[in-house]
Amino acid sequence: MTDQREKPSSSRRAFLSASAAVAATPVLGHAAHATGLRKQVPDPELKALLREIDPHRIGSIVTRLAAFGTRHTLSSQDDPERGIGAARDWIHEQFQRYAAQSGGRMTVELQSFIQPPGPRVPVPTRITNIVATLRGDRDPDRVYVVTGHYDSRATDVMDATSDAPGADDDASGVAAVMEVARVMATRRTEATVVFAAVAGEEQGLYGSDHLAQRYKDAGADVQAMFSNDIVGTGDAHDGTAADPRTVRLFVEGVPTAETPAQTSTRQSVGGENDGPSRQLGRFVRDVAENPQTGMKVRVVWRRDRYLRGSDHISFLLRGYPAARLTEPRENFAHEHQNVRVENGIQYGDLVEFCDFRYIARVARVNAAALWSLAQAPGTPKGVIIDTTQLTNQTTLRWQPSPATDLAGYEIVWRETTAADWQHTLPVGTATTTTIDISKDNVFFGVRAVDREGHRSPVAAPTPG
Repeated sequence: MTDQREKPSSSRRAFLSASAAVAATPVLGHAAHATGLRKQVPDPELKALLREIDPHRIGSIVTRLAAFGTRHTLSSQDDPERGIGAARDWIHEQFQRYAAQSGGRMTVELQSFIQPPGPRVPVPTRITNIVATLRGDRDPDRVYVVTGHYDSRATDVMDATSDAPGADDDASGVAAVMEVARVMATRRTEATVVFAAVAGEEQGLYGSDHLAQRYKDAGADVQAMFSNDIVGTGDAHDGTAADPRTVRLFVEGVPTAETPAQTSTRQSVGGENDGPSRQLGRFVRDVAENPQTGMKVRVVWRRDRYLRGSDHISFLLRGYPAARLTEPRENFAHEHQNVRVENGIQYGDLVEFCDFRYIARVARVNAAALWSLAQAPGTPKGVIIDTTQLTNQTTLRWQPSPATDLAGYEIVWRETTAADWQHTLPVGTATTTTIDISKDNVFFGVRAVDREGHRSPVAAPTPG
Protein backbone atom coordinates (compact mmCIF):
# COMPACT_ATOMS: atom_id res chain seq x y z
CA MET A 1 0.00 0.00 0.00
CA THR A 2 1.07 3.59 -0.58
CA ASP A 3 1.39 5.66 2.59
CA GLN A 4 -0.28 9.04 1.92
CA ARG A 5 0.68 10.54 5.28
CA GLU A 6 2.73 13.71 5.54
CA LYS A 7 6.37 13.11 4.60
CA PRO A 8 9.17 13.75 7.12
CA SER A 9 10.34 16.72 5.06
CA SER A 10 7.10 18.64 5.79
CA SER A 11 6.89 21.10 8.63
CA ARG A 12 6.72 19.28 11.96
CA ARG A 13 5.10 22.36 13.46
CA ALA A 14 2.26 22.22 10.91
CA PHE A 15 1.78 18.52 11.60
CA LEU A 16 1.61 19.00 15.36
CA SER A 17 -0.75 21.95 14.96
CA ALA A 18 -3.15 19.92 12.81
CA SER A 19 -2.98 17.00 15.23
CA ALA A 20 -3.73 19.27 18.17
CA ALA A 21 -6.76 20.73 16.37
CA VAL A 22 -8.20 17.25 15.88
CA ALA A 23 -7.48 16.28 19.46
CA ALA A 24 -9.23 19.40 20.73
CA THR A 25 -12.47 18.41 19.00
CA PRO A 26 -14.69 16.11 21.06
CA VAL A 27 -14.91 12.65 19.53
CA LEU A 28 -18.49 11.42 19.19
CA GLY A 29 -18.99 7.69 19.39
CA HIS A 30 -21.83 6.75 17.07
CA ALA A 31 -23.26 3.56 18.49
CA ALA A 32 -25.11 5.13 21.43
CA HIS A 33 -26.27 8.33 19.72
CA ALA A 34 -27.01 7.69 16.04
CA THR A 35 -30.47 6.81 14.77
CA GLY A 36 -31.89 5.79 11.46
CA LEU A 37 -32.48 8.62 9.01
CA ARG A 38 -34.73 11.19 10.65
CA LYS A 39 -37.63 12.09 8.37
CA GLN A 40 -39.19 15.51 8.30
CA VAL A 41 -42.81 15.58 9.45
CA PRO A 42 -45.13 18.14 7.75
CA ASP A 43 -45.84 21.00 10.14
CA PRO A 44 -49.47 22.09 10.79
CA GLU A 45 -49.23 25.13 8.50
CA LEU A 46 -47.95 23.01 5.63
CA LYS A 47 -50.83 20.58 6.09
CA ALA A 48 -53.29 23.48 5.98
CA LEU A 49 -51.58 24.90 2.89
CA LEU A 50 -51.79 21.60 1.04
CA ARG A 51 -55.50 21.29 1.80
CA GLU A 52 -56.12 24.64 0.09
CA ILE A 53 -54.73 23.55 -3.28
CA ASP A 54 -57.82 23.28 -5.45
CA PRO A 55 -58.06 21.05 -8.56
CA HIS A 56 -61.03 23.11 -9.79
CA ARG A 57 -58.92 26.28 -9.85
CA ILE A 58 -56.15 24.37 -11.60
CA GLY A 59 -58.66 23.13 -14.18
CA SER A 60 -59.83 26.69 -14.79
CA ILE A 61 -56.25 27.84 -15.40
CA VAL A 62 -55.46 25.01 -17.83
CA THR A 63 -58.73 25.57 -19.71
CA ARG A 64 -58.18 29.32 -19.96
CA LEU A 65 -54.62 28.98 -21.23
CA ALA A 66 -55.66 26.42 -23.85
CA ALA A 67 -58.43 28.80 -25.00
CA PHE A 68 -55.88 31.32 -26.28
CA GLY A 69 -55.58 29.03 -29.33
CA THR A 70 -51.82 29.19 -29.56
CA ARG A 71 -49.20 30.49 -27.16
CA HIS A 72 -46.34 30.07 -29.58
CA THR A 73 -43.43 32.40 -28.78
CA LEU A 74 -43.65 33.83 -32.32
CA SER A 75 -47.43 34.35 -32.18
CA SER A 76 -49.21 37.66 -31.70
CA GLN A 77 -48.03 39.88 -28.88
CA ASP A 78 -50.92 42.35 -29.04
CA ASP A 79 -54.07 40.40 -29.97
CA PRO A 80 -56.30 40.56 -26.85
CA GLU A 81 -57.85 37.14 -27.49
CA ARG A 82 -55.32 34.88 -29.19
CA GLY A 83 -51.61 34.32 -28.94
CA ILE A 84 -48.82 34.57 -26.43
CA GLY A 85 -49.43 38.25 -25.67
CA ALA A 86 -52.99 37.59 -24.49
CA ALA A 87 -51.79 34.67 -22.35
CA ARG A 88 -49.01 36.81 -20.88
CA ASP A 89 -51.40 39.55 -19.85
CA TRP A 90 -53.86 37.10 -18.30
CA ILE A 91 -51.18 35.33 -16.22
CA HIS A 92 -49.83 38.70 -15.10
CA GLU A 93 -53.29 39.74 -13.95
CA GLN A 94 -53.73 36.52 -11.93
CA PHE A 95 -50.36 36.91 -10.21
CA GLN A 96 -51.27 40.49 -9.32
CA ARG A 97 -54.46 39.24 -7.68
CA TYR A 98 -52.46 36.79 -5.58
CA ALA A 99 -50.00 39.52 -4.64
CA ALA A 100 -52.84 41.75 -3.46
CA GLN A 101 -53.51 39.19 -0.70
CA SER A 102 -49.88 39.05 0.46
CA GLY A 103 -49.69 42.16 2.60
CA GLY A 104 -46.99 43.57 0.35
CA ARG A 105 -44.70 40.54 0.57
CA MET A 106 -45.31 39.43 -3.04
CA THR A 107 -44.35 41.61 -5.99
CA VAL A 108 -44.99 40.88 -9.68
CA GLU A 109 -42.98 41.97 -12.71
CA LEU A 110 -43.05 41.50 -16.46
CA GLN A 111 -39.45 40.59 -17.28
CA SER A 112 -39.06 41.34 -20.99
CA PHE A 113 -36.09 41.20 -23.33
CA ILE A 114 -35.45 41.05 -27.07
CA GLN A 115 -34.12 37.69 -28.19
CA PRO A 116 -31.80 38.01 -31.21
CA PRO A 117 -32.38 35.71 -34.19
CA GLY A 118 -31.40 32.08 -33.67
CA PRO A 119 -32.17 28.57 -34.97
CA ARG A 120 -35.84 28.75 -33.88
CA VAL A 121 -36.20 32.54 -33.70
CA PRO A 122 -36.02 33.94 -37.27
CA VAL A 123 -36.36 37.62 -36.30
CA PRO A 124 -35.67 39.65 -33.14
CA THR A 125 -38.50 38.69 -30.78
CA ARG A 126 -39.72 40.06 -27.49
CA ILE A 127 -39.90 37.33 -24.85
CA THR A 128 -41.54 38.00 -21.50
CA ASN A 129 -41.39 36.11 -18.20
CA ILE A 130 -44.02 36.81 -15.55
CA VAL A 131 -42.24 36.66 -12.19
CA ALA A 132 -43.95 36.75 -8.78
CA THR A 133 -41.51 37.10 -5.88
CA LEU A 134 -42.63 36.27 -2.31
CA ARG A 135 -39.99 37.91 -0.13
CA GLY A 136 -38.86 36.06 2.96
CA ASP A 137 -39.00 37.63 6.41
CA ARG A 138 -35.84 36.30 8.09
CA ASP A 139 -33.47 35.31 5.29
CA PRO A 140 -34.71 37.10 2.16
CA ASP A 141 -31.43 36.74 0.26
CA ARG A 142 -31.84 32.95 0.18
CA VAL A 143 -33.93 32.17 -2.92
CA TYR A 144 -35.95 29.21 -4.23
CA VAL A 145 -37.40 29.32 -7.77
CA VAL A 146 -40.22 27.34 -9.40
CA THR A 147 -41.29 27.64 -13.04
CA GLY A 148 -43.67 26.43 -15.71
CA HIS A 149 -43.42 27.58 -19.35
CA TYR A 150 -46.50 29.21 -20.81
CA ASP A 151 -45.48 29.07 -24.46
CA SER A 152 -46.78 26.19 -26.61
CA ARG A 153 -46.03 24.68 -30.01
CA ALA A 154 -47.59 22.69 -32.84
CA THR A 155 -46.00 19.76 -34.70
CA ASP A 156 -43.85 22.22 -36.63
CA VAL A 157 -41.93 24.17 -34.02
CA MET A 158 -41.90 27.20 -36.34
CA ASP A 159 -45.69 27.17 -36.90
CA ALA A 160 -46.90 30.24 -34.99
CA THR A 161 -50.44 30.36 -36.44
CA SER A 162 -52.01 26.87 -36.12
CA ASP A 163 -53.85 25.91 -32.96
CA ALA A 164 -51.45 24.75 -30.25
CA PRO A 165 -53.53 24.58 -27.04
CA GLY A 166 -50.61 23.17 -25.03
CA ALA A 167 -52.76 21.88 -22.17
CA ASP A 168 -50.29 19.28 -20.91
CA ASP A 169 -47.17 20.97 -22.31
CA ASP A 170 -47.20 23.17 -20.43
CA ALA A 171 -50.40 24.80 -19.19
CA SER A 172 -50.36 22.03 -16.58
CA GLY A 173 -47.01 23.19 -15.18
CA VAL A 174 -48.04 26.85 -15.21
CA ALA A 175 -51.29 25.96 -13.41
CA ALA A 176 -49.38 24.08 -10.71
CA VAL A 177 -47.02 27.04 -10.18
CA MET A 178 -49.87 29.57 -10.11
CA GLU A 179 -51.91 27.59 -7.61
CA VAL A 180 -48.96 27.19 -5.26
CA ALA A 181 -48.29 30.93 -5.58
CA ARG A 182 -51.90 31.64 -4.65
CA VAL A 183 -51.87 29.59 -1.45
CA MET A 184 -48.40 30.68 -0.37
CA ALA A 185 -49.03 34.40 -1.00
CA THR A 186 -51.04 34.69 2.23
CA ARG A 187 -48.31 33.08 4.35
CA ARG A 188 -44.98 34.24 5.72
CA THR A 189 -41.83 32.40 4.72
CA GLU A 190 -38.33 32.75 6.12
CA ALA A 191 -36.60 32.62 2.70
CA THR A 192 -37.71 34.09 -0.63
CA VAL A 193 -39.76 32.01 -3.07
CA VAL A 194 -40.07 32.97 -6.74
CA PHE A 195 -42.94 31.76 -8.93
CA ALA A 196 -42.31 32.28 -12.65
CA ALA A 197 -44.20 31.61 -15.86
CA VAL A 198 -41.46 31.66 -18.49
CA ALA A 199 -41.68 31.86 -22.27
CA GLY A 200 -39.47 30.77 -25.16
CA GLU A 201 -38.98 27.25 -23.80
CA GLU A 202 -40.00 25.47 -26.98
CA GLN A 203 -37.73 27.72 -29.06
CA GLY A 204 -34.64 27.10 -26.90
CA LEU A 205 -35.17 27.71 -23.15
CA TYR A 206 -34.79 31.44 -23.79
CA GLY A 207 -37.02 32.74 -21.00
CA SER A 208 -35.50 30.61 -18.25
CA ASP A 209 -32.01 31.32 -19.59
CA HIS A 210 -32.64 35.04 -19.15
CA LEU A 211 -34.14 34.53 -15.69
CA ALA A 212 -31.23 32.39 -14.50
CA GLN A 213 -28.67 34.84 -15.88
CA ARG A 214 -30.39 37.71 -14.08
CA TYR A 215 -29.92 35.85 -10.79
CA LYS A 216 -26.32 34.98 -11.68
CA ASP A 217 -25.48 38.58 -12.53
CA ALA A 218 -26.98 39.72 -9.21
CA GLY A 219 -24.98 37.15 -7.26
CA ALA A 220 -28.22 35.66 -5.94
CA ASP A 221 -28.09 32.74 -3.53
CA VAL A 222 -30.46 30.45 -5.44
CA GLN A 223 -30.38 27.24 -3.40
CA ALA A 224 -32.95 25.27 -5.43
CA MET A 225 -34.96 25.53 -8.63
CA PHE A 226 -37.81 23.35 -9.96
CA SER A 227 -39.23 23.20 -13.47
CA ASN A 228 -42.76 21.83 -13.86
CA ASP A 229 -43.00 20.65 -17.45
CA ILE A 230 -45.67 18.20 -18.68
CA VAL A 231 -47.37 17.38 -15.37
CA GLY A 232 -50.90 16.99 -16.72
CA THR A 233 -51.81 13.36 -16.12
CA GLY A 234 -50.79 10.00 -14.73
CA ASP A 235 -52.67 8.30 -17.61
CA ALA A 236 -50.76 8.30 -20.90
CA HIS A 237 -53.90 7.27 -22.83
CA ASP A 238 -51.80 4.77 -24.78
CA GLY A 239 -53.18 1.50 -23.47
CA THR A 240 -50.79 1.22 -20.51
CA ALA A 241 -51.92 1.17 -16.89
CA ALA A 242 -52.50 4.59 -15.39
CA ASP A 243 -50.14 5.76 -12.66
CA PRO A 244 -51.98 8.68 -11.03
CA ARG A 245 -49.94 8.70 -7.82
CA THR A 246 -46.40 9.10 -9.21
CA VAL A 247 -44.45 12.08 -10.47
CA ARG A 248 -40.93 11.85 -11.85
CA LEU A 249 -38.19 14.15 -10.55
CA PHE A 250 -35.11 14.36 -12.78
CA VAL A 251 -31.88 15.32 -11.02
CA GLU A 252 -28.43 15.35 -12.58
CA GLY A 253 -25.36 13.69 -11.10
CA VAL A 254 -22.14 15.48 -11.95
CA PRO A 255 -23.03 19.21 -11.83
CA THR A 256 -23.25 20.72 -15.32
CA ALA A 257 -21.23 23.80 -14.38
CA GLU A 258 -18.47 21.84 -12.61
CA THR A 259 -14.87 21.93 -13.82
CA PRO A 260 -12.91 18.65 -14.20
CA ALA A 261 -10.82 19.56 -11.14
CA GLN A 262 -13.97 20.10 -9.07
CA THR A 263 -15.38 16.80 -10.28
CA SER A 264 -12.21 14.96 -9.29
CA THR A 265 -12.23 16.57 -5.84
CA ARG A 266 -15.89 15.84 -5.18
CA GLN A 267 -15.79 12.27 -6.46
CA SER A 268 -13.02 11.48 -4.00
CA VAL A 269 -15.51 11.85 -1.13
CA GLY A 270 -18.95 11.19 -2.61
CA GLY A 271 -19.12 10.36 -6.28
CA GLU A 272 -21.74 11.56 -8.71
CA ASN A 273 -24.59 10.72 -6.32
CA ASP A 274 -23.73 13.56 -3.96
CA GLY A 275 -23.98 16.65 -6.13
CA PRO A 276 -26.34 19.44 -4.93
CA SER A 277 -29.15 18.43 -7.30
CA ARG A 278 -29.06 14.81 -6.09
CA GLN A 279 -29.31 16.11 -2.51
CA LEU A 280 -32.27 18.20 -3.62
CA GLY A 281 -33.94 15.08 -5.03
CA ARG A 282 -33.50 13.26 -1.73
CA PHE A 283 -34.92 16.25 0.13
CA VAL A 284 -38.03 16.46 -2.07
CA ARG A 285 -38.78 12.79 -1.66
CA ASP A 286 -38.35 13.13 2.12
CA VAL A 287 -40.74 16.07 2.54
CA ALA A 288 -43.24 15.41 -0.26
CA GLU A 289 -44.03 11.70 0.04
CA ASN A 290 -46.76 11.84 2.67
CA PRO A 291 -50.54 11.36 2.97
CA GLN A 292 -51.10 15.09 2.46
CA THR A 293 -49.71 15.04 -1.10
CA GLY A 294 -50.85 11.51 -1.90
CA MET A 295 -47.89 11.12 -4.25
CA LYS A 296 -44.80 9.00 -4.79
CA VAL A 297 -41.79 10.96 -6.02
CA ARG A 298 -39.84 8.79 -8.45
CA VAL A 299 -36.37 10.32 -8.44
CA VAL A 300 -34.60 9.69 -11.75
CA TRP A 301 -30.83 10.16 -11.62
CA ARG A 302 -30.52 11.91 -14.97
CA ARG A 303 -30.44 15.56 -15.98
CA ASP A 304 -33.53 15.03 -18.16
CA ARG A 305 -35.06 12.61 -20.63
CA TYR A 306 -33.21 11.56 -23.78
CA LEU A 307 -33.54 14.07 -26.64
CA ARG A 308 -35.40 16.49 -24.36
CA GLY A 309 -34.63 19.35 -22.02
CA SER A 310 -36.53 21.72 -19.75
CA ASP A 311 -35.99 25.04 -18.03
CA HIS A 312 -34.08 23.64 -15.06
CA ILE A 313 -31.12 23.21 -17.40
CA SER A 314 -30.75 26.99 -17.61
CA PHE A 315 -30.14 27.04 -13.85
CA LEU A 316 -27.89 23.97 -13.87
CA LEU A 317 -25.66 25.67 -16.43
CA ARG A 318 -25.08 28.47 -13.93
CA GLY A 319 -24.23 26.18 -11.05
CA TYR A 320 -27.58 26.24 -9.23
CA PRO A 321 -29.16 23.04 -7.86
CA ALA A 322 -32.18 22.32 -10.05
CA ALA A 323 -34.65 19.54 -10.91
CA ARG A 324 -37.46 18.83 -13.34
CA LEU A 325 -40.91 17.46 -12.40
CA THR A 326 -42.83 15.59 -15.09
CA GLU A 327 -45.58 13.00 -15.38
CA PRO A 328 -44.70 9.27 -15.12
CA ARG A 329 -45.23 8.40 -18.80
CA GLU A 330 -45.57 10.71 -21.77
CA ASN A 331 -47.79 10.08 -24.78
CA PHE A 332 -45.70 11.23 -27.70
CA ALA A 333 -48.59 10.58 -30.12
CA HIS A 334 -50.52 13.62 -28.90
CA GLU A 335 -47.77 15.90 -27.58
CA HIS A 336 -47.21 18.92 -29.79
CA GLN A 337 -49.49 17.54 -32.50
CA ASN A 338 -51.76 19.90 -34.39
CA VAL A 339 -55.36 19.30 -33.33
CA ARG A 340 -57.07 16.78 -35.57
CA VAL A 341 -59.85 14.18 -35.40
CA GLU A 342 -59.46 10.57 -36.55
CA ASN A 343 -62.24 7.99 -36.12
CA GLY A 344 -63.90 10.24 -33.57
CA ILE A 345 -60.73 10.55 -31.46
CA GLN A 346 -59.09 13.94 -30.99
CA TYR A 347 -55.33 14.16 -31.19
CA GLY A 348 -53.36 17.13 -29.91
CA ASP A 349 -52.28 18.60 -26.59
CA LEU A 350 -55.86 19.15 -25.45
CA VAL A 351 -57.50 19.86 -22.11
CA GLU A 352 -59.30 16.52 -22.33
CA PHE A 353 -56.02 14.68 -21.82
CA CYS A 354 -55.34 16.41 -18.49
CA ASP A 355 -56.36 15.19 -15.04
CA PHE A 356 -56.82 18.25 -12.83
CA ARG A 357 -56.69 16.18 -9.65
CA TYR A 358 -53.34 14.80 -10.74
CA ILE A 359 -52.00 18.29 -11.42
CA ALA A 360 -53.23 19.33 -7.96
CA ARG A 361 -51.24 16.50 -6.39
CA VAL A 362 -48.15 17.61 -8.31
CA ALA A 363 -48.80 21.14 -7.05
CA ARG A 364 -48.84 19.73 -3.50
CA VAL A 365 -45.46 18.11 -4.11
CA ASN A 366 -44.16 21.52 -5.19
CA ALA A 367 -45.72 23.23 -2.20
CA ALA A 368 -44.34 20.69 0.27
CA ALA A 369 -40.84 21.11 -1.16
CA LEU A 370 -40.91 24.91 -1.40
CA TRP A 371 -42.47 25.44 2.02
CA SER A 372 -40.06 23.02 3.68
CA LEU A 373 -37.07 24.66 2.00
CA ALA A 374 -38.19 28.20 2.74
CA GLN A 375 -38.96 27.53 6.42
CA ALA A 376 -35.80 25.53 7.16
CA PRO A 377 -32.27 26.86 7.54
CA GLY A 378 -30.31 27.09 4.31
CA THR A 379 -28.12 24.25 3.08
CA PRO A 380 -24.82 24.32 5.05
CA LYS A 381 -21.93 25.90 3.17
CA GLY A 382 -18.23 25.27 3.14
CA VAL A 383 -18.48 21.68 4.39
CA ILE A 384 -15.01 20.11 4.61
CA ILE A 385 -13.92 16.59 5.50
CA ASP A 386 -10.44 16.53 6.99
CA THR A 387 -8.25 14.24 4.89
CA THR A 388 -4.89 15.35 6.33
CA GLN A 389 -4.80 12.78 9.14
CA LEU A 390 -4.36 9.01 8.81
CA THR A 391 -6.97 7.95 11.36
CA ASN A 392 -10.07 5.82 11.70
CA GLN A 393 -12.02 8.86 12.90
CA THR A 394 -13.65 11.51 10.71
CA THR A 395 -13.52 15.26 11.27
CA LEU A 396 -16.01 17.53 9.52
CA ARG A 397 -16.10 21.34 9.48
CA TRP A 398 -18.55 23.84 7.99
CA GLN A 399 -19.52 27.50 8.03
CA PRO A 400 -22.00 28.62 10.71
CA SER A 401 -25.60 29.01 9.61
CA PRO A 402 -27.06 32.54 9.73
CA ALA A 403 -30.46 31.13 10.76
CA THR A 404 -31.77 32.96 13.83
CA ASP A 405 -33.78 29.94 14.97
CA LEU A 406 -31.02 27.37 14.50
CA ALA A 407 -31.26 24.38 16.85
CA GLY A 408 -28.10 22.68 15.58
CA TYR A 409 -26.71 20.35 12.96
CA GLU A 410 -27.00 16.70 12.05
CA ILE A 411 -24.36 14.48 10.50
CA VAL A 412 -25.80 11.90 8.12
CA TRP A 413 -24.01 8.99 6.49
CA ARG A 414 -24.62 5.91 4.38
CA GLU A 415 -22.80 2.92 3.01
CA THR A 416 -21.02 3.67 -0.26
CA THR A 417 -23.37 1.22 -2.00
CA ALA A 418 -26.56 2.83 -0.61
CA ALA A 419 -28.68 5.26 -2.60
CA ASP A 420 -29.98 7.28 0.33
CA TRP A 421 -28.82 8.44 3.74
CA GLN A 422 -29.17 5.77 6.42
CA HIS A 423 -28.05 7.26 9.74
CA THR A 424 -28.42 10.54 11.63
CA LEU A 425 -26.30 11.94 14.45
CA PRO A 426 -27.19 15.28 16.13
CA VAL A 427 -24.00 17.21 16.96
CA GLY A 428 -25.28 20.44 18.53
CA THR A 429 -24.40 23.93 17.34
CA ALA A 430 -20.64 23.49 16.98
CA THR A 431 -19.32 23.78 13.41
CA THR A 432 -16.56 21.19 13.84
CA THR A 433 -17.06 17.62 14.94
CA THR A 434 -15.08 14.39 14.99
CA ILE A 435 -16.93 11.09 14.72
CA ASP A 436 -15.60 7.65 15.56
CA ILE A 437 -16.43 6.30 12.10
CA SER A 438 -13.86 5.84 9.35
CA LYS A 439 -14.21 8.22 6.41
CA ASP A 440 -12.85 5.40 4.24
CA ASN A 441 -15.99 3.30 4.61
CA VAL A 442 -19.01 5.60 4.23
CA PHE A 443 -20.25 8.82 2.63
CA PHE A 444 -20.97 11.74 4.96
CA GLY A 445 -23.17 14.84 4.81
CA VAL A 446 -24.24 17.73 7.03
CA ARG A 447 -27.63 19.41 7.41
CA ALA A 448 -28.99 22.20 9.60
CA VAL A 449 -32.08 21.93 11.82
CA ASP A 450 -34.20 24.72 13.32
CA ARG A 451 -36.07 24.72 16.63
CA GLU A 452 -39.31 23.59 14.95
CA GLY A 453 -37.65 20.55 13.38
CA HIS A 454 -37.32 21.87 9.81
CA ARG A 455 -34.26 20.36 8.18
CA SER A 456 -32.19 21.74 5.33
CA PRO A 457 -31.03 19.68 2.36
CA VAL A 458 -27.82 17.80 3.01
CA ALA A 459 -24.47 19.24 1.95
CA ALA A 460 -21.79 16.73 1.02
CA PRO A 461 -18.23 17.62 2.04
CA THR A 462 -15.17 18.26 -0.06
CA PRO A 463 -11.68 17.21 1.10
CA GLY A 464 -9.65 19.73 3.03
